[in-house]
Parts: sequence; C-alpha cells; structure tokens
Amino acid sequence: MRYKFYTTSGKAWDGIFSAIDSAKKSIYIEMYIFLADTGHTHDFLGKLAEKARSGVSVIVIADAYGSLGLKSSALTQLKEAGAEFIYFSHWLKRMHRKLVIIDEEIAFLGGVNIENKIRYWNDLQIKLKGSVVKPLLRSFAQTYRKSGGKNQNILSYSSGRLVKKFKSWIVDNWEEEDKEYNLNKYYKKKLEQATTSIRLVTPYLLPPRWLMAALDNAVRRGVKVEIIIPEDTDIKALNKINYINACRLAAVGVEFYFTPQMNHAKVMIIDGKEALVGSQNLDILSFGFNLEIGVFFEQKEAVSELEKIVNQWQAAARRPDLSFRKVSLGTRLLMFLFRFFFPIL
Repeated sequence: MRYKFYTTSGKAWDGIFSAIDSAKKSIYIEMYIFLADTGHTHDFLGKLAEKARSGVSVIVIADAYGSLGLKSSALTQLKEAGAEFIYFSHWLKRMHRKLVIIDEEIAFLGGVNIENKIRYWNDLQIKLKGSVVKPLLRSFAQTYRKSGGKNQNILSYSSGRLVKKFKSWIVDNWEEEDKEYNLNKYYKKKLEQATTSIRLVTPYLLPPRWLMAALDNAVRRGVKVEIIIPEDTDIKALNKINYINACRLAAVGVEFYFTPQMNHAKVMIIDGKEALVGSQNLDILSFGFNLEIGVFFEQKEAVSELEKIVNQWQAAARRPDLSFRKVSLGTRLLMFLFRFFFPIL
C-alpha cells in the first residue's frame, strides 16, 4: 500500500484538487458535504466541469442532507459540462462517506468534506495507490447502484467477490447476508483482540452500548484505552453529550484527551500494530444507519507515521478531570436522564 496522510482539511483539498487536475480518464467522488463555497481557493465544481468538458468521466454522489446548501445553478453548470451528479437520498440513512477515486488508480478517503467552514480543522485523509484501490472502486459502484446510477460500466464493478490477500483492506457497512455491518464486525473483533493498547480519535462520542461494553472489557483485561476528542465541536448540542459519555467511560478507566482545536479525524490504532482511518464517528449513526468507509492497514511504516500524528494531537490536548466528584450537579442529573431515556446507548 502506497499512502500519504493529510492532517488538515486544507492540506487534503490541495492533494485532491491536484489529483483531479491531473486526471486523464475518470473522477469518481462520494461526499457527505459537497458545497461550492471553497471556490476562491479550491474551485472543485469548476475544475470538475473543466475535466468533464475535456472528456474525463466525472461522477459525483453527494448526500442530499449533508449537501443541502449546494445551489442548483452550480449543478446545472456541472451537468451541462457532461458530468453525472447524483444525490443519495434515503429517509433513514445518510451517505457519510468521503471518497475520491482518480483514474481508478489513486484514491483519497477519510473525514474531510468540501465546505469552507472546515478549512482549518484538524482532520485525517489518506491518499492511496496500488491494489487497495480495487475494492474501493467496487465499494463506490455499490453506492452508485444504491443511488440510482445507470452507467453499466460502473455497475459492473459492484459484482463479484474480491480475494482478501493484502495487508490493507477496505471496511464499509454494506449489509451482508447475515445483515451485520462489516464496520461493526471489524470494530468488535479488533477491540476484543487488543492486548496492550487501543487509541481512538473521534469528534463525536455517542457510542452504542456494545462499543462501550467492549472498551470496558478491554480496560478490565489490562489494555490501555485512550480517546482524543475536541473540547468544542462544531455541533454545540453535542458538546455536553461528548462530556457525559467521556465521564461514563472515564469511570471504567478510559483515558481522555481534549483538543483545543476542532479535530474531525476518525482513527483507531490497535496495539501499535494495526490501524483504521475512515469516515466513521464513534456514534450510533455511523454504526447503525450511515453508509461509511474506511481502510485498515498493518504496514509498520504507515502505522508508525499515524501514531506520530496522534501523538502530536495528544501532546497539544489537556487531560480533564472526569471523576464523578468533579462533575457538576446539573451534569450528574443529565447523565442520569441520559442513561434512563437512552438505555440502549
């Protein structure tokens, strides 16, 4: 697996924009938030229209809710240039993936959306080359089919099974025959197998009950569990929920680090030997409803480099005192109500 990490939204945009500009055959994009307000530095819509006019196959799938602010005039420009643009629209599910595939040879995935307000956020996007791009293409084709796409050349990639012979692989949450999500399976398996350490980075901490139980069990086995979350997120209503769930997990021995800047990255590192980078948050939506995607890998160099990135974020964070005696009376009441009214979480 050939790779490169980007640690802010702006840096990831630079890499993606350059790859789009160099595309010769095809550009396939899945994006939860795809807006046109980055145009003064990264005019993605304009560049995609330009590439479509030059004969490059351009397909964009955007979530209908996340990309609600995208104006119809911008879409008209893109479609008139010959690009295909599809909204993923489902009553209960969101297409939360952030995936870009260039010429079926280069891919970008992670947590980075296209929206001006996130320009300076810490985040994590990984650029991939090599055989790992093939299952990403297959996964894109599945989303394309679910979104109503009709191009048979794209749909043909979604059929057939892939032999997993690599030290890196794609996990998503398409339903299998047993109706259990791949993403859930992967997390459950790796959290259960961890022997020394679990390191997690997430912007939103609203884990399902099984995930909280898995972290509790890991601590009881003597595994060191560390979670990095932002002090102040972009969704103010979730700040208190993040804090409450941090208190609940701290009570069983999980260690927390609160970053001063917004950090939108989604990372899991197991025993310093295997890692996952993707679009999934540690919340009930990612594990139960949204369409997500990630890549896990065992390459020593890649895992080591990712650990260095997480170490930098951790060094800049503070260790809050989450002991129950330090929690305000109001927060204690919220914790009680939260557990009473949401017992499945």
